Amino acid sequence: MTDTKGSKKSNKIINIIRIIFWSAVGFLILLTGWFFVPVTERFDLIKEGDTNPVRCVLITDLHSCYYGKNQKNLIKKIDKENPDIIFLGGDIFDDKLDDDNAVALLEDLSKKYKCFYVSGNHEYWSERCDEMKDKVRSLGITVLEGDCETITVNGKTIDVCGVDDPTRLYERQFKEQLDNAYAKTSEDHYKILLTHRPERTDLYAKYDYDLILSGHAHAGQIRIPFINIGLYAPNQGLFSKYVSGIYTLENGSRLIVSRGLARESTPAPRFFNHPEIVVIDF
Repeated sequence: MTDTKGSKKSNKIINIIRIIFWSAVGFLILLTGWFFVPVTERFDLIKEGDTNPVRCVLITDLHSCYYGKNQKNLIKKIDKENPDIIFLGGDIFDDKLDDDNAVALLEDLSKKYKCFYVSGNHEYWSERCDEMKDKVRSLGITVLEGDCETITVNGKTIDVCGVDDPTRLYERQFKEQLDNAYAKTSEDHYKILLTHRPERTDLYAKYDYDLILSGHAHAGQIRIPFINIGLYAPNQGLFSKYVSGIYTLENGSRLIVSRGLARESTPAPRFFNHPEIVVIDF
């Protein structure tokens, strides 16, 4: 004789489990989609009494990802900020995705803004880094490889220094690039270092930079809420420290780390970690 009551009870439990399971799946899909949306992060470093601030936008870790036809969605977001300078902090290109999206963005920005670029590890991994740098230069963008360019914006004199990603450099060569770049700065200028890697604070703190701009960490891919720690970032490991936002180094230099713009190029989805452009006023 069939246990009708037991069978109905089992079916009810199974249906509840199914509802819970598919609700969880739907929630995760919605959450993943939400953290796919880019945001703008802002930092105000304007000193009191400074009536001619400079606005820059930091773009890192695009990995040639797609932001609308001809990158129009990302370009609109950048144009809205009306920046004086664009800093391109490495991994603008990717080692697996084609260059089209990266080139579309660079072609547009280079026509409107003063742009500076440094290499990232994925550009080296592509084995086409020199080709990519040549393309960047052909657009009139300054490629920094252990050197420095002095510019004047809104009456403020700025030394913009930059170094290659150390993926293909010996430690000695990376330090030489840092030394060579800093040697070209002046004490009375505002000094910026553009570097892909945020974790080399032991080296950066040896130089008197006002501002250091970086990316690379992708905010640890999964960013632990409230404490701004990344679950795992390259070259930092588990529970990474330098993943997103602003940090003050032991010598007083300010380090800003962008979460970057990588989306479809990453093997794991971003959680609590919107892709971003970074706007800095100083």
